[in-house]
Amino acid sequence: MWIISILPEWAFHLILTMGIIGTVAGFALGMIPAIRQYKLPIQVISLLVLSLGLYLEGGLADYKTWEARVKEMEAKVAVAEEKAKTVNVEVQEKIVTQTKVIREKGKDIIKYIDKEVIKTEEVIKYVENCPVPKAIIDIHNDAAILNKAAEPKDKK
Repeated sequence: MWIISILPEWAFHLILTMGIIGTVAGFALGMIPAIRQYKLPIQVISLLVLSLGLYLEGGLADYKTWEARVKEMEAKVAVAEEKAKTVNVEVQEKIVTQTKVIREKGKDIIKYIDKEVIKTEEVIKYVENCPVPKAIIDIHNDAAILNKAAEPKDKK
């Protein structure tokens, strides 16, 4: 309601009070002969003002309810932001730790590969001394390449 932002809060209470007083006065003071001729217009206008006052009071109460919810949510957001800062620090620490672990594992892999290269040279030296039949090597290579069981090339 735009009128809530324009009028002060006491104005809504005043409108409602005037509507109540006017309605009571319209019914009670109708017995006085000087006011009797204005009884109907006073009652109609008073009931309209009373209705407007009730509507504005309801709008004001709703506005206050929403305002309280907004403040509550702002407080929750502030708490969530603080938690997010804490969690962000923890996540950054985990990332740094994981990066260190990855670097260490990378160094271990490099050391292992260096050892394996030396072993591979040793294996080549032993293979030259004790050769494996070519048919077995071909079957093994076919199985690895095709990812299926290879059949021997020489079927009798």
